[in-house]
Amino acid sequence: MTEDLIDATIRVADVSDAEPFPEAEKPRLVKLWLDLGSERRQSAAQLGYHYDAADLVGRQVLCVTDLGSVRIAGFESEALTVGVPGADGNPVLVVPDETVPPGGQLY
Repeated sequence: MTEDLIDATIRVADVSDAEPFPEAEKPRLVKLWLDLGSERRQSAAQLGYHYDAADLVGRQVLCVTDLGSVRIAGFESEALTVGVPGADGNPVLVVPDETVPPGGQLY
């Protein structure tokens, strides 16, 4: 058994900017710019089914920060924004229940 239950670093980020990502092959992708307190990251997340990009700005999200990066249609996605399937099977954000400092790590 490992000491950590989850072998990934999941941190809280403030969404500082967001925009639709229509040039990506996956449907309903959204570009996110994330503020983790001490650093900034970008993420491409399939959130357009339940969220308008403009409404994501200012929200807090959870994201995995140690998986490396992937380039999607010219956009460098450096974090995996965490969601779970909604009733329609499309991603719904997993978020803190109250506002917390950005960069905090899930434990």
